[in-house]
Amino acid sequence: MGGMSSFSLTAWGHAALRLERDGRALVVDPGTFTDPRVLDGADAVLVTHEHVDHVDVPRLVAALTAGPGPDVWGPQPVVDLLAAAGSPEVRLHAVAGGDALDAAGFAVQVLGERHATIHPDMAPPANVAYLVDGALLHPGDSFTPPPAGTRVEVLALPVAAPWLKLAESVDYVRQVAPRTAVPIHDAILNDAGKALVDRVVGGLAGDVAYRRLSLGEPLEVRTT
Repeated sequence: MGGMSSFSLTAWGHAALRLERDGRALVVDPGTFTDPRVLDGADAVLVTHEHVDHVDVPRLVAALTAGPGPDVWGPQPVVDLLAAAGSPEVRLHAVAGGDALDAAGFAVQVLGERHATIHPDMAPPANVAYLVDGALLHPGDSFTPPPAGTRVEVLALPVAAPWLKLAESVDYVRQVAPRTAVPIHDAILNDAGKALVDRVVGGLAGDVAYRRLSLGEPLEVRTT
């Protein structure tokens, strides 16, 4: 019979999260606004899309070529960028919505297809969301919902971007209705801006626990 299990979640700046369990580490979206230590000893990396604040190509390629390196999953444009920069192609895996994979012992469902609209004159790039162990949803730059009937434990909630209006963040957290929402994608905000976002979104999130994580602060995420 299955029982409760969990993993440790830490935030490392902007959109980057690190998940750890049983001595293995999975990193999501290690971009240029992120503390580079997020990649230390990583076994696997998920990238939602090609923008530099979600994938620091030179730094990730350095991690991939310094030793055995992590395996990396992302949309085809991300794979192409990393391969062109010298990444060992055996470590790169293209994904699209509907795929399922095992990354460092975590069960990952790939959801969605496109980045949220920045402006009608700009074609949105490919963007996938990742649902990890049925518990953590990281949407990248999108408001992709989880599969119907899924009760998400933790939503990584984008709260500041050129493509985002704060009311959309509120609507998204209400739609997903996770147990906990952790704000991400906020490197363009100063401390006053983050405090304002936290008051607005946290105050309108209803029964959802809204929790800002400091750099490296662990949050235990329960899975079944």
